[in-house]
Amino acid sequence: MPTGTVKWFNNAKGYGFIVADEGEEDLFAHYSAIHMDGYKTLKAGQPVSFEITQGDKGLHAVNIAPVSSDNFQDGYREKTEVA
Repeated sequence: MPTGTVKWFNNAKGYGFIVADEGEEDLFAHYSAIHMDGYKTLKAGQPVSFEITQGDKGLHAVNIAPVSSDNFQDGYREKTEVA
């Protein structure tokens, strides 16, 4: 299953975009495609897994699920350096 990072998500409008770890095109993300309990929302920088489908206006992320990450807190992913 592909993974990526939330570029931005507007709670009021219920959609945003995801940047795939592999790929160049941003993926449209609608709140109805988020699989989680409670209020369905995403935060910028949040790591996610998803499936990709072709929509009328481009690629869509579906079956979106947050990925647990130790370095993701309060909507921001801490930068880590690789030696």
